[in-house]
Amino acid sequence: MTNGINLLLLCGGGGAEHAISLLSAGYFESCLSKAAGINLLWLELNGKGQYHTKDGRKCELTNRREIRFDDDSPSWPVDYVIPCIHGYPGETGDIQSYFNLINLPYFGCESEGSSNCFNKITAKMWFSALGIPNTPYIFVNQPDDEAIARCQQALENWGSLFIKAASQGSSVGCYKVDDAAKVAEALKDAFSYSPYVVVEKTIRARELEVAVYEYQGEVIATRPGEIVCAANTFYTYEEKYADNSHATTKVEADNLTEAQIATIRDYAVRAFKGLKLRHLSRIDFFLSDEGEILLNEINTFPGLTKISMFPKMLANHGEDFTTYLLDNIQRQLAKKIS
Repeated sequence: MTNGINLLLLCGGGGAEHAISLLSAGYFESCLSKAAGINLLWLELNGKGQYHTKDGRKCELTNRREIRFDDDSPSWPVDYVIPCIHGYPGETGDIQSYFNLINLPYFGCESEGSSNCFNKITAKMWFSALGIPNTPYIFVNQPDDEAIARCQQALENWGSLFIKAASQGSSVGCYKVDDAAKVAEALKDAFSYSPYVVVEKTIRARELEVAVYEYQGEVIATRPGEIVCAANTFYTYEEKYADNSHATTKVEADNLTEAQIATIRDYAVRAFKGLKLRHLSRIDFFLSDEGEILLNEINTFPGLTKISMFPKMLANHGEDFTTYLLDNIQRQLAKKIS
């Protein structure tokens, strides 16, 4: 490898979170601009599986680990890739499988860990297997009369439900239901996003988040931050990213005991290691009104926008994002060479 590292910054994806992916890629780009020895190429992937550069040139990523352009430009060898794609095909593990196939090193969680966390059903089965408390739930595989009846019974038992598309991120395909008459419509809408649906008991709780990451060979969990939503609402896609969002964030949550913090961090590290995650994740918890600590979900490629919690919590813990990123890249490439 000469003249630095040829690093491919891949973003977009063509899915529901395409635009947020571009914002996150901008954060990576600004951080890497400070790093010596990094030759960066920005590629955007659209919904048709086609790539283009920032200036619109069409190209492809070949199994020879190079970018081949449609024009007469010489091919560009790739040493490393950051798949900055939220949702499909980044967090689902699909694009990581291709990188594994062509032996191209990449930043972030590997294919199996990504897939297991992105599917809410698989994830909850893993949480339970690892002995980590999580919200009561049922699974639904088709929106038929039996499923509607099961959900309505769960609503009667629990008082309020969240009906969620099993394979979506950023609260896409997620519906709060308090009225039995609205169960069928919510199921139909959730199934429009995913072939499987998870139905969870609504938990009256504080929403806490932990940044978990690898740095200098160690897995680190930050102290929890907090999302504070308007009364009787949840953290929707719009609340996460809209400029007029009413939700507020605290990089470090107030009024937690040291015992609660220690338990949350222990669960977060246990989940990260147990699911064989890598490099980074944001792990979200509920602290219920009854004092229960429940793992809600794991985001294997958290957003890096100006309001995103992961980079803020990492900085609050004392880490510089660029230094942390380069540490992981260099360790991985050194391992590959050896």
